[in-house]
Amino acid sequence: MTDYRREPFALLAQEANVQVLAWADGEIGQLEAAQRVAEGRYRAVICGLGGRIALPASYVAARRARVPFVLWASIWAHPRTPAHALSYLPLRHIYRHADAIATYGPHVSAYVSERRGNSHNVFEAPQAVDAEEFGKEISPELRTHARVQAGAPAEGGFLALFVGRLEKEKGVQVLLDAWRRADLGEGAVLALAGEGPLRSEVARQPADVQGLGFVPRDHLPALYAAADVLVLPSIRTETFLEPWGLVVNEAMHQGTPVITTDAVGAARGGLVQDGRNGLVVAERDADALAARLRGFAQNPRLRAALGAAAKQDVERFTYAAWVTGMRRALAAAERT
Repeated sequence: MTDYRREPFALLAQEANVQVLAWADGEIGQLEAAQRVAEGRYRAVICGLGGRIALPASYVAARRARVPFVLWASIWAHPRTPAHALSYLPLRHIYRHADAIATYGPHVSAYVSERRGNSHNVFEAPQAVDAEEFGKEISPELRTHARVQAGAPAEGGFLALFVGRLEKEKGVQVLLDAWRRADLGEGAVLALAGEGPLRSEVARQPADVQGLGFVPRDHLPALYAAADVLVLPSIRTETFLEPWGLVVNEAMHQGTPVITTDAVGAARGGLVQDGRNGLVVAERDADALAARLRGFAQNPRLRAALGAAAKQDVERFTYAAWVTGMRRALAAAERT
């Protein structure tokens, strides 16, 4: 289980007496998890889309044991590879027949409801990060240090930040193309924090593009505070459509405005609002992204206004709200 999930799952366990079976940590196998479900000792089962075996096996086990089943749904488009096509019909059956569904947000709810045939017992559990951790106050000295470490001038200039995997699906190549087209001049820096197969391509860029490599989680708040804008330019591929993009929440807690594409769940799910707390561009459109970068670089007042709204709007995306959504789905399933 990732660090991002530990606290909300702990809260859910505390409030709803939930036991977490995390096969990704190696504590339990996927089949073993399904076998425990089949024993019928749980009042209900919540299962996500991860794991090739866990979801179908747990669903079948729950049905045989007559245990209510809650699907935790994250995708808003099914992957388009031949292999994934084989899983579509079984998954559609689960969408239709799950006792309740908890989703990442309205974009997933709309997708799920269409396949379910209705929106009955579909509940939203909004994506969130630790507000205290990512919203903590950053001193001017620490902010300046983070800017210098990212390759930007201590004062002045323009620092655009990307945080995530350096992969095609994250739109890294589109971002690099847009950065060149924006032609922001001296003092402007694009910093990319993360690892991945495109790291060598990032390293080959001119000096105004800085590859920071892996950045520890506890260093990220200062980096977000140092940045003038966070950019998440994810694109849709055959196997990927950004479910949410938690780096958006993280940056907004520091009052940093964001630019995302329309292929990012946080934009389609209502957190990023174009012209209010950030900007949204069409995926793969390097010219549009360049224009938005240029507009941000040339307009500090716009950055400040959108950043202030971002900090305000992200406040409702909390772990407590996520737990409330999950508990509503669980309660609805138990009533069926």
